[in-house]
Amino acid sequence: MSEDMSRRYFLKGGLLVLAVAITPGALVLMNVSLGAAAPAAPFRPHAFLELDADGSVTVWVGQTDLGQGTHTGIAMIIADEMDADWSRVRVRMALAAEPFKDPEWGMQATGGSTSIRHRWDMLRKAGAAARLMLVQAAARQWGVDPAACSTVTGQVRHPDGRGIGYGELAAKAAALRVPVEPPLKNAADYAVIGTLRRRLDLEDKVQGRTAFGIDVRLPGMCVAVLARPPRFGARPVAVDADGTRQVRGVLDVIPVGDAVAVCAESTWSALQGRDALKITWSEGSRPDLSDAAIAAELLAKLDGPAAVAEDTGNAAEALAAAATVVESLYSVPYVAHAQLEPTNCTAHVEKDRCRIWAPTQGQTAVQDEGARICGLPPEKVEVMTTPCGGGFGRRGETDVVTEAVSLSKALGRPVKVVWTRGDEFAHDVFRPASVCRIRGGLDGGGNLVAWSHRLVASSIMSRLWPSAVQNGLDPTSVEGVEGMPYAIPNRRIEYVIPDLPIPVGWLRSVGHSYNCFTVESFVDEMALAAGKDPVEFRLGLMEKDSRPYRTLSLLADKADWGGPIPAGRGRGVAVTECFGSAVAQMAEVSVDRGTGVITVHRVVCAVDCGTAVYPDAITAQMEGAVVMGLSIALHERVRFAKGGVVTSGYGQYRLLGMKEVPAVEVFIAESRHPVGGIGEPGLPPVAPAVANAVFAATGVRLRELPFSREALKTAVA
Repeated sequence: MSEDMSRRYFLKGGLLVLAVAITPGALVLMNVSLGAAAPAAPFRPHAFLELDADGSVTVWVGQTDLGQGTHTGIAMIIADEMDADWSRVRVRMALAAEPFKDPEWGMQATGGSTSIRHRWDMLRKAGAAARLMLVQAAARQWGVDPAACSTVTGQVRHPDGRGIGYGELAAKAAALRVPVEPPLKNAADYAVIGTLRRRLDLEDKVQGRTAFGIDVRLPGMCVAVLARPPRFGARPVAVDADGTRQVRGVLDVIPVGDAVAVCAESTWSALQGRDALKITWSEGSRPDLSDAAIAAELLAKLDGPAAVAEDTGNAAEALAAAATVVESLYSVPYVAHAQLEPTNCTAHVEKDRCRIWAPTQGQTAVQDEGARICGLPPEKVEVMTTPCGGGFGRRGETDVVTEAVSLSKALGRPVKVVWTRGDEFAHDVFRPASVCRIRGGLDGGGNLVAWSHRLVASSIMSRLWPSAVQNGLDPTSVEGVEGMPYAIPNRRIEYVIPDLPIPVGWLRSVGHSYNCFTVESFVDEMALAAGKDPVEFRLGLMEKDSRPYRTLSLLADKADWGGPIPAGRGRGVAVTECFGSAVAQMAEVSVDRGTGVITVHRVVCAVDCGTAVYPDAITAQMEGAVVMGLSIALHERVRFAKGGVVTSGYGQYRLLGMKEVPAVEVFIAESRHPVGGIGEPGLPPVAPAVANAVFAATGVRLRELPFSREALKTAVA
């Protein structure tokens, strides 16, 4: 990894470089040749494409590699429209820059399953424009009509048998005017999109050549670890660092915000130095905070004032007139990100620039934070994004960036900040805990006519973008309840923010991850009350031929819903529509009545994500989402006591084991819908599908995550 990367170092001689910019007026394509100044006009998100004189193609991406296969998928789109030789295509991570900002968000960030769905047209037009320019260059060289030429596998061809490689045409094509609206391929003509391809990053990862953030090494670099408050809101009152300064290799002890950093020549020395610190901490904002106190606060908010997220029809009147009313209470705990690679960041602050190496999901936020601390314009802050060993939303935070840049500025040398596993759990930004009370009403015909839903959950946006919370309503907290895929004539959704000091943040599928559990579990309860099959009940509430309707129908077919099932097992279903896609899942489980242990034997997943760009990655993402969803449903929970977090590592935070992973079958729908996301929507249906399957097997309804073995054992007994 070069320390001297410049923002434009990839502009080399003999290259055709295409940039695609989304502007408020239209999509504009520009070609930048050697020696030309970079466009002065402001850019929105760009995709860069390089064609070398030897015919090799480099796709520069601004989205973070979190292991999703997105980099390969992006390259497949461009390569297909370009008719490039796939064997000559490679992907490189670009520096943080204006051209790589998301066209809808206005910032460079990886999340919300947007990497492809927000850039679909832009990526296609980049490849198509390159193809058209190469055809025009070949036609000029041959003195023929461009319409007579065709392209295939990195070549322009003429019906008379002549052919010329893309690399030979690069210089001539670079001099041509770039078409604004190049003709795009029909889906029937795709040759790369939708096919099985080996991931472009696979070989380096398998061979151990991939350098993650934790692997960054710079000349003169020191390592820092921080002593952080043991309780929420606590700050250091007194610091005795005499013992720390005696530890061999320790260079300095520096306060950073509410923490104290130990900077040393090695990670080991820094950790030893931190252990030797003697710090007196203040009491914090809630020294009495505990699991019990959190539960009491959440439950107390189920009554009293609330923000109204949706009020359609008249739910109160419909419930009063309903033939059957069902009421249930659900709860979910705080969940940690528990990513494998610990949080880290390396920064080098110099006189006129700041360089940051980080496994980040939020390049613009990192760049802005570096600029704020250093007093530099953002363009003087270079952000090198490394691959991430997990993220799930956690790496969109900038806390570790603040620490690394502040310490580098103070010490005048490169600093790498590394969090320990204990730091990860004690100072995460957790998925919110929540409780909800749902009441549903059926008419005499068993039709669902009323839904009343009160949700209590901490607000993510209150911390990150307070202006997004209007009249006490955080829209991300109610997603999955508001906008559920069911047509219910009378609906009222209320939301309350509890008074808790625990920081919360994005975790894979955000509000959908816990709201889908409650909604899809309660829909099963209503189906039971109506005396109807759970799949047929759901389909009857959906718009026919809609995305979720077709996805659930595909699942029922592929999973043989209603078919024979082994003795002692139960099946359950759940469906979601989020992040531009629909996912339906069926779980098949059994329960050991003596121990309460749930065994998930099989999960069948149907997904409609629009055009399936990279089917192998889609399957892998669904499989990974099932594993993560099962882990959260069966095991994961953060514990609190004495004003802070008491969960300190994987020993207290159990994850799903290999032997617990079921057989997973994935079926991708042939879709006419727009391109959707794939990283997020596979997780939400997992927990409710399992809970509904447990009910089918035992008659016990599970309404709390993670599922309690003891409670289940007692109930089935």
